[in-house]
Amino acid sequence: MSNFTNRELLEWCAIPAGDLVDHPKRRIPLRIVANSVEMGRVMAEELVSLIVDAQANGKLLRAIIPCGPMAWVAPFAEIVNSRKVSLANLEVFHMDECLDWQGRELPVMHPYNFRGTMQREFYDPIAANLQVPLQNRHWLNPETYVSMAEELVANPADIVYGGWGQDGHVAYNQARRNPYSAVTVDDLRMASARMQDNNPDTIIALSQRTLGGAYQLVPPMSVTLGLREIYAARRIRLFSDTGAWKQTALRVALFSPPTPDYPLTLLQSHPDVLLTATVPTTEHPVALHPEWEFAL
Repeated sequence: MSNFTNRELLEWCAIPAGDLVDHPKRRIPLRIVANSVEMGRVMAEELVSLIVDAQANGKLLRAIIPCGPMAWVAPFAEIVNSRKVSLANLEVFHMDECLDWQGRELPVMHPYNFRGTMQREFYDPIAANLQVPLQNRHWLNPETYVSMAEELVANPADIVYGGWGQDGHVAYNQARRNPYSAVTVDDLRMASARMQDNNPDTIIALSQRTLGGAYQLVPPMSVTLGLREIYAARRIRLFSDTGAWKQTALRVALFSPPTPDYPLTLLQSHPDVLLTATVPTTEHPVALHPEWEFAL
């Protein structure tokens, strides 16, 4: 159960989007951008800037990277190629991967195979002489997740890029729905990389978003970095341009105390975290329709 009431949730959702950034009760920093195009450009420019700064200081930039949101990938390749920015000092840790019902990786051309998608969309468009070295690409899968987690705790990442899900999941750190083994905030914060079944609501949300409701085609399992590894990073930057699918999770992240029902709330205490959302993602039906005041 959530540690807030339906009345509180209704009040958070009723706050006008324009009031969110500077709201006195906001618990986590928020930046609003106009649309997916602007968000993608912001993401790309900021990551390139970190890479260039690290190069100037003779350092490696260690980044935990998602397969989604994808709005930044094409602008990133365009900037890198046009400015001839070498990615030789970029080390990439891929944060999650989808699995079949037996916990096996999907075929590389499967739409939900994140490795295949990132190879095609993130790596391949970069000019050959600017590429991330092969030894700096770390793929999360059932064979690597334990060692990758140990590495990212011993030597934390410099930056986490990612999004959040309909329940505020970060990577595939979902709200735990199992009634026989509930977890506390502290349990979830210290949870490490793991293989798991995907929640029914995650499967339904993904099917509605990308597959016309064909939940049968959504991978039923995943492997993910834990919040322990993500929280250890020096900076966390999460983005969403998905609109209605993420609106309530954003409001809970901004105003609720930490709760395992919305894992995103656990990042409120991180020293350098920023959420970025498009205008449609910051809006909410409750705020746009005052009659919802009488829903309870």
